[in-house]
Amino acid sequence: MIARPVVFVHGNGDSAALWHTTLWRFESNGTPRDRLFAVDFSFPQAREDDALPMTCRSGTDDQLRELQAFVARVLEETGADRVALVASSRGANAVRNYVRNGGGERLVAEAVLCGGVNHGVYVSPTFNPRSEFNGAGPFMRALNAPYPDGNEVAPGVRWLTLRSDGLDKYAQPLGTWVGQSEMTTGITRDGPALAGAENIVIADADHREVAFGPRAFDAMYRFLTGAAPARLDVVPEAGIVLDGVVSGFCDGSPTNLPLVGAVVSVHEVARVSGVRLRTLIDRAVIDGDGRWGPLSTFSSSCLEFVIEADGSPVTHIYRSPFARSSQLVHLRPALPEALPAAGRAGVSRIAISRPRGYFGVGRDRFEIDGAPPPGVSPGVPAVSLATVNVAARLRRTVPTRFNDEAIAVVNWPAAENRVVIAEFHA
Repeated sequence: MIARPVVFVHGNGDSAALWHTTLWRFESNGTPRDRLFAVDFSFPQAREDDALPMTCRSGTDDQLRELQAFVARVLEETGADRVALVASSRGANAVRNYVRNGGGERLVAEAVLCGGVNHGVYVSPTFNPRSEFNGAGPFMRALNAPYPDGNEVAPGVRWLTLRSDGLDKYAQPLGTWVGQSEMTTGITRDGPALAGAENIVIADADHREVAFGPRAFDAMYRFLTGAAPARLDVVPEAGIVLDGVVSGFCDGSPTNLPLVGAVVSVHEVARVSGVRLRTLIDRAVIDGDGRWGPLSTFSSSCLEFVIEADGSPVTHIYRSPFARSSQLVHLRPALPEALPAAGRAGVSRIAISRPRGYFGVGRDRFEIDGAPPPGVSPGVPAVSLATVNVAARLRRTVPTRFNDEAIAVVNWPAAENRVVIAEFHA
């Protein structure tokens, strides 16, 4: 069991929702739910130039202030004097900045950085020179300035980094995943490692799996407790309570702010067919706190969430059963471009989504209607959302799969301004 509160910090463009399976694993190993916290940054997408304001984007200074305030609330609520921080990707920048420049050195006992872009995604004097992801930029150079002991991490805090052995899309020799396929990045697979930290490699894991996968949990649990977890699977609860926030987009960038006026309905569906069995929440209108629940149901239930919001297609999100309760079941409607105006007639637009990892060709089985979707290339796993059009002239079940997880969806027609998403826990 963890001795102190743990605060989980998400990455670029993400939300706290990505951590819910990790929280389940901690709970299944005896950590009380009220010792586990996850921050939602208001504007999770980074600015192109960290020094210049950018509509609906955040800079490192914004994330520093929000993390400071969140940790202060956790300490006040729990009565603890220090926290442990666990971060994914860009979240590592926020954690390191907080410890070095925001007073966190005296309030943080342990820090776990998972797939952290700790030396940048690239090192360039000319390409986005003041991006926080540029290892040659002012933010990253200041963050990596050696401490008096010569290390890159603050003394007095225990540090762990988790990284891939080559499948991290943001630790690659070429800049393919920043839109610069001919650029030599100056970053290797060892880029997330830090001098002075314990640095662990998780083989065959992608950029997100080094944060959200079971092997990542095993490593962070051992580091935080000094003992192996009793189990890596999740212990189901019979009756569960689900809740979360509905958020949207601002100028094309995701936000974690309440999408006031959106309407949510939730339906229990048949596991094999995706056909609705009963309505659990009927037209909940989102107000200023952004919450759509709470909803009491069962861990055996398959659910369909429907989000209606001005300017977005009606979004049907099908989920396999939730093993345990969670207040991090965050919802966001699809962007308008998810449903192109041309070619809607007679088709259903169906996507598979894997927020906690990417689809790996030859490594994973992922299918829509019995076939792999297009747009997922071999090599480094880098795509977490894949979409196809299927016929929608007759209402039918469309099976989707990611490895051992199967979700049945219904082919709601695109002509009715609807998109369908099967979202996997794994």
